[in-house]
Amino acid sequence: MKYKKSIWLATTVLIILVVAYGFRSRQEVKSVGDYQFVTITRGDIENTITATGVLSPVTTVEVGTQVSGTVAKVFVDFNDHVKKGQVLAVLDTILLKMAILDAESGLQRAEAQYDEAAATLKRNQPLFDKGLLSDADLLSSQVAVKTMNASHNTAKTNYLRAKRNLEYAVIRAPISGMVISRGVEEGQTVAASFSTPTLFTIAEDLSHMEILADVDESDIGQVKAGQNVRFEVAAYPDKDFSGIVKQVRLMPKTVSNVVSYTVVVSAENKNRKLLPGMTASLDFIISDVKNILKVPAIALRLQPTEEMMQMMRDQFAALRTARGDSSRTNGSERRRPDGSGQRNAGVGRLWYLDENNKLSVVAVKPGISDGVQTEITPLRDKVPLENLRVISVITSGTPAFVKENGRTQSPFGGSTPPMPRRGF
Repeated sequence: MKYKKSIWLATTVLIILVVAYGFRSRQEVKSVGDYQFVTITRGDIENTITATGVLSPVTTVEVGTQVSGTVAKVFVDFNDHVKKGQVLAVLDTILLKMAILDAESGLQRAEAQYDEAAATLKRNQPLFDKGLLSDADLLSSQVAVKTMNASHNTAKTNYLRAKRNLEYAVIRAPISGMVISRGVEEGQTVAASFSTPTLFTIAEDLSHMEILADVDESDIGQVKAGQNVRFEVAAYPDKDFSGIVKQVRLMPKTVSNVVSYTVVVSAENKNRKLLPGMTASLDFIISDVKNILKVPAIALRLQPTEEMMQMMRDQFAALRTARGDSSRTNGSERRRPDGSGQRNAGVGRLWYLDENNKLSVVAVKPGISDGVQTEITPLRDKVPLENLRVISVITSGTPAFVKENGRTQSPFGGSTPPMPRRGF
């Protein structure tokens, strides 16, 4: 009997020890190997919007011809610098000079006909005054004078037009700049009957360029005139160029159901490295901060386990007890429905292991983010954040509850094994 009692006592003590060890193991922090860490550092962060565009000169003029003919001589080539009024090309002028002679002959004929009609009217007027000429005859003479005067004016206009066409046969530069395109060769025939053919394209000043960038409609609201822009081109992959937003055009463009807007970016090109037609990859700098605390964004998106949440609640309860306000519950400290433990959308929490290897949490206020790093500002906590290693991924351990397809289930109720918890 005494032997059975000893066995029963030993069994009871063993059960108590097992339960106590299990309870304590739940309170202890997992080992460092169960987590992945990132470090809070100090540095700069830029919030940018990316886009692509094409470089082009600020001012370009297409030089054409208003008369048809054969190109007799071309005086400039690609990349030549020209001055305003400089001769670029000359058309064959033989037919144009013949047209002037023909127009001059027509003008002389019209002048002679006008003089004849005017002399006839001068003779008929006295006869009409003496009643020797009818009203119809006088009217006919007056009409002839007006008709010949109109013909004379038309002939004079044709003559002036023929002279001007001869001047148009000499193609001159309308502005000073560089020839970036030449679309004509000597001996080529150009026809200006229906549209003006483009013979040359002149860029006024290649030391100033502009980029026509296509910005998606979801980002256009953050782009304003005067913003700084950083861009690069494929020809110089290791060099960054800078520019400024000059204009946001309001006319949308729709390609494959994607709406975008054209943003004009002005860029300096003093060293002439940027060439017309280059494709530029742009970063519109929406905001930037210098020398601030920053942490990889994955740490702020960490989903804590139920054990971690319970630890945080116990810490808060102990803190309230120490302050003597345990009977009060501040509404701002209520947990969010998703169990994140954040007081509001403007507060984030970072989990770390203190010097005793115990799990702790610190509240921070997130700032701007570049998608990888996020600015953080400490709140009431007095934990030094710089160089602090915080948890980014929980590599082992099972949360008390997981959500699957929007429904809360026990992690052991299904056949799917528990997955590592990390930020999403």
